[in-house]
Amino acid sequence: MRVLIIDDEQLALSRLSNLLGRCADVELVAAVDDAARGIAAIARLRPDVVLLDIEMPQLDGFDVVEALATQAERSGSSPPLIAFVTAFPQFAVEAFETGAIDFVCKPVRLPRLEKLLDRARSALAARDASERLRDLRANLGQLRETTACVEEQHLWVRHRGDLIRIRTSDIQWIEAQASYVNLHLGDRSFLVRNTIGSLADQLAPLGYSRVHKSALVNDRKVVGVKTTSGQVSLVLEGGAEVRVGRKYREAVGGITGSLGLAGTEGAGPSAGRPSR
Repeated sequence: MRVLIIDDEQLALSRLSNLLGRCADVELVAAVDDAARGIAAIARLRPDVVLLDIEMPQLDGFDVVEALATQAERSGSSPPLIAFVTAFPQFAVEAFETGAIDFVCKPVRLPRLEKLLDRARSALAARDASERLRDLRANLGQLRETTACVEEQHLWVRHRGDLIRIRTSDIQWIEAQASYVNLHLGDRSFLVRNTIGSLADQLAPLGYSRVHKSALVNDRKVVGVKTTSGQVSLVLEGGAEVRVGRKYREAVGGITGSLGLAGTEGAGPSAGRPSR
């Protein structure tokens, strides 16, 4: 059985690759850390099963499903079976009911992976991959809605090899750092592989505002506004300051207006962020 992995986390790719190497009658044809390249690899390598992460930058796992369905329609070829491997435990029931061959929650254990592969063998023998992909595509709206509900409550982040659940309401602000973001929770912070743009779209309905090309703030954590020599900063609970970019100053009016805050001069430690 030929298996391909798509996951943007190198740790997850490495772990799954090692586990698959311990499974009988399994060939790992590729382990890809980017959804777009994963779609191309599937077309080229024709795996039997794809182990697919849901939450990835740019294109997510649902975009991969859409692309595979389109490929199958155009070429008439048999598509691979899809198994979701992700950090959304609440998503399992919906995944099973809408065409995925299986759902495995990270971190993956060998016995659970072997169970997934047994299910894939049975499905391949029944030749029902095409029907499953059609069902999965038809229910993408439901699946996206389910993950959105999960994300409204919390984010899963990896810290020292473990997955930690962080309530979005506990995050004070989020800072872009190259291809990562830093989630600031008062005296703690967590570095996560994601983009500031992706999180801005995801968290906007939860009361987060983009105040800088490199920063999001939780509106409810803002306690004041500081203006010094024309530079505007938001003061957060605990005293941290986040500078406001010139292009984003309209967002400050919305935050301060809804919270009834007035601008302040002077005191408070500066986070030293750029103001562009």
